Parts: sequence; C-alpha cells; structure tokens
Amino acid sequence: MGERTRLGLGVLGVALVLGGLGDLLLRATPWGINFFIWITAIVGLAIWLARWGRVGTRGEGKWLVFVALVFAAGFVLRDSPVVVLLDLLGVLISLSLAVWLGRSGSLRRAGILDYILGGVYTGVLTSAGPMPVSVVDIEWRDAVRGRWKGQALAVSRGVLLAAPLLLLFGALLVAADAIFERLIIEVFGFDLAQVFSHLFLITFFAWITAGLLWAGLMARVLEEFAIPRPRVLSLGIVEVGIVLGLLDLLFLTFVVIQVRYLFGGAGRVAATAGLTYAEYARRGFFELVTVTALALPLLLIAHWLLRAETRGHERQFKALAGIMVALLFVVVASALQRMYLYQQEFGLTELRLYTTIFMVWISVVLLWFVLTVLRASREGFAFGALLAGFAAIFAINVMNPDALIASTNIDRMEDGKRFDAYYLTALSADAVPVLVESLPEIGDTRLRKDYTVEQAVVDRWNSRLPDWRTWNLGRSRARQLVRRHVEDQDVRALKLVNFDSMHQDKASIHRTN
Repeated sequence: MGERTRLGLGVLGVALVLGGLGDLLLRATPWGINFFIWITAIVGLAIWLARWGRVGTRGEGKWLVFVALVFAAGFVLRDSPVVVLLDLLGVLISLSLAVWLGRSGSLRRAGILDYILGGVYTGVLTSAGPMPVSVVDIEWRDAVRGRWKGQALAVSRGVLLAAPLLLLFGALLVAADAIFERLIIEVFGFDLAQVFSHLFLITFFAWITAGLLWAGLMARVLEEFAIPRPRVLSLGIVEVGIVLGLLDLLFLTFVVIQVRYLFGGAGRVAATAGLTYAEYARRGFFELVTVTALALPLLLIAHWLLRAETRGHERQFKALAGIMVALLFVVVASALQRMYLYQQEFGLTELRLYTTIFMVWISVVLLWFVLTVLRASREGFAFGALLAGFAAIFAINVMNPDALIASTNIDRMEDGKRFDAYYLTALSADAVPVLVESLPEIGDTRLRKDYTVEQAVVDRWNSRLPDWRTWNLGRSRARQLVRRHVEDQDVRALKLVNFDSMHQDKASIHRTN
C-alpha cells in the first residue's frame, strides 16, 4: 500500500471519528465546553496524522492551531453571543491560515490579498469533503486486497448510494402515515427521524473535517496567490495625487470644524443652536466609523495601483497618505469623543462598546500602515493587522463586555441618571454576577407593573444545567449565584415570619395576663 493511500485512509478514518464525536458533542446547544473538546480533538488528531503520515510542516501557519484552541476556550469562558461569534471567527481564521500555510509558506510575508484568497482556497477545498481524497489520492485496488475485493467495493458503493435514499424516502413516508411510523418503530425499535438527524450530523461533521484534513495534509500547496497588477489598472502619481489630495482637503475641512467641538466638549454641544446629544453623538459616530473603515482600504488600493516611476512619486504618495492618516486620527478622536458624550447621557450598550473597540483597532492598524506601507515594508502589514485583530478578540474575552456594560449602567443609576433596567436583564449570563450583587441598589425597579428586575433575573437563571455538554463558566456562575440569592431570600423570609410569629405570641400572652 502506497504512502499516499495509507494517509488518505487515515484521513477518512479520523474524519469519521470526528463526525461521530461532533454529533455526540455539538448536538447540545448553546455550545460551551463541547465545542472546545471538538476543536481540541481536531487539532490533536491532525497533529497525530501529520506525524503518522510523515507530512512535512515547515510553514509558519502551523502555530495558528494553538491560537484556534485559545479562541475555542472562549466558548467555555463567556456566554455573550457577540463574544462567542468573535471567538468563532478567530477559530475559523486560525484554522484556515493553518491549513493554507501549515506545510510551507510564510505567514509574516503574506499580503492581505493572500490572506483573503488563501481563506477562499481553503474553504473551497474543505467544502469538497472526502471526495478528493477518495477519488484522487486513495488507490482502492491496493487498499482492498484479496479474492473478494471487487465484490466488496461494489457492495460498499451500493450501500453508500442506497443509504441516503432510504433515509430520505423513509423519513417522508414515516411523516406521511402514523401507522407506518408505528410499524417502523415496533419492527426496528428506533425513531427513523431521530436516526436521520444523527446520521445527518455525523455526515456533516465528517464531511467538513475530511475536507479540512485533506486540504491541510494532502492537497497541493500554494505558498502565495501573487496576482500581478495589470498595467492597464495602474495609475500614475497625477491620478492618485488628485484623489488623495481632494480627500485630504475634504477631511481637513471637516477636522477644522471638529476642533471647536473636540475642545469645547459638552458645553459647546449644548450651546450650539438646535444641536442635541442624540443628533451630535449618535448620528455622527457611526458615520465617522464608516469613513475611517473605508479610508484604510482606499489607501491600500491606491498604493497597490500606484505606478511609481521615480522616488519623487513615492515621496509624494507618502506625503499625501501621511496627511490623510493624520487627519483620520482626528476623525477617530472626534468619533470617540461623540461616543463618550452619548454614553454619558444615555448609558452603555453592546453596539456602542463594540464599535468603540473597533475604532481603537482601526487606529492601531492605521499606525501600523504608517510603520509598514509608508516605509516600503508592505509585506508586513497584513500580519500585523491580523495580530491586532487577534489581540482585540482576546482583549474582549478578558474584558467581559456584558459585565462591564451592567456595571457602568448601574453606576449611572446610583448617580441618578437614566437607567434602562430591561436592557440589563436581556444581557447574557456574563452580566449576572454584577446584577445579583447590585440587586439591593436596584431595589424594586420594575420592568412592568408587577414584574421586577429581581424576578426577571431569577426566572431566567434559577435553573439547573440542562446538559453537561453545554457547560460554560459564565452560565454556571450565573446559575449558582442566582440559586444562592434565592436561598438567602428564603432564609430571610423564614426569619421574618418567625420574628413576626414570636411577637404575635408575646402580644397574645400579654393580653391574656
């Protein structure tokens, strides 16, 4: 048996194991420790396959499998849907780059276009599932030896073709007739719909892991996706200079107007006729976020299109781009100041917090653009932006956004400012420790006429863990704290009842005497 056939069979076997494990673990939602276990199994078995199959892993991307494990651990730590989504994004990006640049290639020198096309390339290969390795890489005649190999292969193909058809038509017939459904359950002793759901999940997870393992260990390695710039798309310094120069002028005009607000603060806003906090901050912030987010890709595209024929052309581009970056920093400062004013007036929400974090990340990337692209080191820009993104997601996990939001808004309540109690009760389990601790300060704040914040928190989180697979530190702490709070309340109520009863007995004795 050839080495490639042997490795291909190993990929299929491992994928089948991971498919069964995925059905066993990930069937339970919301995901928690089960997702971390499954990603750990993928990484561990992939490393074992690489060693067992003597696959060379000289590429820098191989280290990103451990980054994927770090982000997968976020599913065990946090309950916030936004944080979980960011962690999932980190896992997908890490595994995609690990698959693409695990065997060869430089992660630090790859460009943004390389990252994007590499991710698409990996996704396409992964979506092919077990088909490439089964059709191209495995020599089945060598894998199945002996007298019955022809019949065995034919039977295997027949079973594989018939199984999905039997399940499909069987499920439809069971759904169509209750008597037939009862017959199937009595004869075979199982629910066909349930079996179908298990087989579907096993097939789905086995399919994607087979494609992922094949792409990372056996597929043709493309170290880079270098796309030469067609000369017809190139622009001279005149065209680029006009575009950047006019944009610089536009941004400069805006910045000059913003200076009075940046240094005037809330007093300047209040003094401006017809200008309220909502008009100044809420509307302006998101427009400025969009401007900053669009300006950075524009600078990168302009640099890629520039046909620098002399060093003077390069210096002119650097000057114009540098001016734009400097003005963008003022735009970022204006956006952050607007959000600060708005948050002071209306409180903190997830949208306001995450867009603020995004602006900070954009600021770091802009600074990195100056240190790399404008210093003739464009190849290092993408890697630095990627690290900044990973660092931002990691910092968000450490920050615990929902707890920060709850703490900030409760502090506002204690200062006598407006307070949205309903919003806090809708946050994830990560905010519950802050809410439970602050219930005495919140008091009888009501969400509606006969429903308090305390009742909402207790109704939502006073329950047992439904399934060990969904265990999560945030949800576990929330349930424990709420149960403890309910028990303490019961003890206080019992003491109060006993105290009242004792006083009533004393009063009765006194009247008798």
